[in-house]
Amino acid sequence: MKSFSPKSFSSPTPRLIAEASDGVGVISINNPEKRNALDLAMWRALPQLIAAMATDDAVRVIVLRGVGDSPFASGADISEFRTLRASAAGGKAYEESNEEAFAAIAACPVPVIAMMRGFCMGGGVGIAAACDLRVAAQGTVFGVPAARLGVGYPPKAMRLVVAAFGDAVARDLFFTARRLDAAEAKALGALHRLWPDADLEAETMAMARAIAGNAPLAMRSAKASIAAASGLPGSVSEAELLALAGACFDSDDYAEGRDAFLEKRQPQFQGR
Repeated sequence: MKSFSPKSFSSPTPRLIAEASDGVGVISINNPEKRNALDLAMWRALPQLIAAMATDDAVRVIVLRGVGDSPFASGADISEFRTLRASAAGGKAYEESNEEAFAAIAACPVPVIAMMRGFCMGGGVGIAAACDLRVAAQGTVFGVPAARLGVGYPPKAMRLVVAAFGDAVARDLFFTARRLDAAEAKALGALHRLWPDADLEAETMAMARAIAGNAPLAMRSAKASIAAASGLPGSVSEAELLALAGACFDSDDYAEGRDAFLEKRQPQFQGR
């Protein structure tokens, strides 16, 4: 894989930390005092950080996580509901910020991994659903308490949840407002990998580095095609999908991958 120097990204809020190393970008949710609940400033900052990483040559995959050993995300900061979401207009503006964050993750051209431990609740489930891969520590708990709060979940975000978890699981989560443990979530297909808590970070980063070593153009084409096949919001046209696939065959990376296979060596993809 191409060598990359570690770097940090400027964040609009100290409650989101963004950095990259070895081709892996990491966005850490940094609000452990509130179990990593996301306030409005954090929701608005997420698309900016995703865009900054997606356009940076040093980032080939992004990991979303809670800082340190803290929970992944316990959803929106409910303390803001009495002020910012006190009316229909305020609720709509807040919902738009949520949807923009989910859409930025889903539309990010590089793969995004949700690395979860502790709690993944409410809007945290939306974030995880927008990611391409979901991995978790044993003991992680999932739930959407919207029905107990009287909150309408953003429709575009619901499409991501249904695409990620399936219609039956979505109905269960939203109608009962119950919590799923990690083993049940894995059995229902909501998780791609489940590891002991002590192994979560090492295993996730190993997965991320393996992804970062693959051909960027091929992954971009695959992600766009999967999104279109799943009927996700913002999917590109058939013509654009064909163009993305065609660009792979015209790329230096295709020649490198072919030669590396024949020469029995690791390919060194440049993303062009």
